[in-house]
Amino acid sequence: MNLENKDEKRRGILNWFNPFTPGAGPVGRLARLVMLVILIYLLATPVVWWYEYQRSFPPYFDPVAQAQQQYGKDLPQGVVFSGTLITLGDQMLVSWLPNDIFYPAVLMDNPQNFQLGQLEVIRYCTRVLRDKLSRQRTTDKIDPLADRAFTNFSNNPRQWIFPSAESKFKAAVKALRAYRQGLVDRTSHFYPRADNLIELLDQLTSLLGGVDTRLANAPRDLEQKLSEETAGDRYTEGERYQKVRVPWTRLDDNFYFARGVAYALREVMMSVQWEFREILKIKRSQELMQNVVTELALANFEPLVVLNGSRDSIFANHSLKLMATLENVRQKLINLQQMLER
Repeated sequence: MNLENKDEKRRGILNWFNPFTPGAGPVGRLARLVMLVILIYLLATPVVWWYEYQRSFPPYFDPVAQAQQQYGKDLPQGVVFSGTLITLGDQMLVSWLPNDIFYPAVLMDNPQNFQLGQLEVIRYCTRVLRDKLSRQRTTDKIDPLADRAFTNFSNNPRQWIFPSAESKFKAAVKALRAYRQGLVDRTSHFYPRADNLIELLDQLTSLLGGVDTRLANAPRDLEQKLSEETAGDRYTEGERYQKVRVPWTRLDDNFYFARGVAYALREVMMSVQWEFREILKIKRSQELMQNVVTELALANFEPLVVLNGSRDSIFANHSLKLMATLENVRQKLINLQQMLER
């Protein structure tokens, strides 16, 4: 009798999700169909989560080998650099998550911030490409394709629709492809001069400085800092304390944003190493640039949980660990700029 009651109860529960249950009216069938779809979606969530997570963290690629495979050994100037930006853009568009509003992607903040870090590097590089690298001098006309790429990459990355971020980024990648083809056809230009490399390194050093500051504010015992805004300004003085405490919910956001910056920056530096190889050789800076590429790879680590241990704790502080790596890279980029300026 008990077994019969249990079977009947089980069938009753299953009937709640069966839109073909005998005796159910149109409204009941619709309600059961909706509940069935929700149930299947919830059961599939772990698979969707894992799949999207894996697609959001691409492996490293060799930009020089990639370009040579497509265009041969004799590469036009700028093809490797522009091709690197194209590949980074394509990687993001495989699964752009920061503007997702549906579960479970809306909760996947780690890959979202990684992609935002990638995007920031692309924005800095396309800006220098538009303003410096594609022009012989500052009085020259701005390359319309480089300008279109920068403009489209500058759109709101969280915009879901009207227009979506993906549509703008696709237009940016399309413009970069046209610019790269223009380099092959000799209708577009790329000038790998020392002053242009200095400008690019200066911009990327500035980006790393902001990333390092976000990571440096992670320790739990750091509540406030003395502002440095007026330091060195003879017309203004009186630094003030400002709050810098990072909420625990943002620790992993800053960490994965920095990882995204480091990933994209390594690929860009590999392309720069190729495009500016003659300048680096003249300035005897090849080894320094190679060390930058090598150390950026050290930032490619993913802890199970982003910890925020104190300085004397047995638990790691992953933010400070990553910051130390990126700060070392930043100092090398500054040294590289100084060597190029001599």
